[in-house]
Amino acid sequence: MKNLKTIAIALLVAVGTTTAFAQAKKIDTQKSTINWLGKKVTGEHSGTVNFKEGFLVFKKNKLTGGNFTVDMTSLTSTDLSGEWKGKLDGHLKSEDFFGTEKNPTSTLVFKKIAAKANGVYTVTADLTIKGITNPVTFDITVKGNTASAKLTIDRTKYGIKYNSKSFFDSIGDKAIYDDFELNVNLVF
Repeated sequence: MKNLKTIAIALLVAVGTTTAFAQAKKIDTQKSTINWLGKKVTGEHSGTVNFKEGFLVFKKNKLTGGNFTVDMTSLTSTDLSGEWKGKLDGHLKSEDFFGTEKNPTSTLVFKKIAAKANGVYTVTADLTIKGITNPVTFDITVKGNTASAKLTIDRTKYGIKYNSKSFFDSIGDKAIYDDFELNVNLVF
C-alpha cells in the first residue's frame, strides 16, 4: 500500500510539472489547397487535388509532427476545359498514372523535423502513392494558423512510368518529365 501511494504521488508530481504537451491542430480541408504542376517536352498541365484530412503537431509552438491523407479521386486539371479536360482527368486517374480506383488516397507522414529558421522547418516524411512509400524532404513555413510547402516528387518512384524518358528512350516529344511539383497551403 505504501508503494502504491509513492507511485501515485510521483505520477501527480510528474504530471503537475510538465509545462507543455503536444497539440495536434487539424487542418481545414475546405480552405487548405494542393496545386500540382506536371511538365512535358511540349508544355505542361496544372490542377488541384483535395485533402481528405490532416493535422500538424506542435509542442511549445514548434512544429513536431504532421500526418495527411489526400483524396486522389478529387484529382483534376485546371488548365483545360471541356472534352480535353475530361480526357486528361480520366487518364490521370487511370492505372497509367495514379490508379485512383484501387488507390483512392495518398498519405504523407512526417518522420523527422529540423528547425531551419524562425518558422521554417526541414521535414523528412514518408509519402505513399499507389501503395508505394518513399521518403521525401522539403521545407515548410509556418505563420500563425497557416503553413506552406513546395514539394518536388519523382513519379517513377511510385510506379508511374507512363511516357517517361527514364524508361522509354525513343519516346521523343511525347515524353513527360519524371518530376511533378506540389504547392501546398494549409489552414488550421
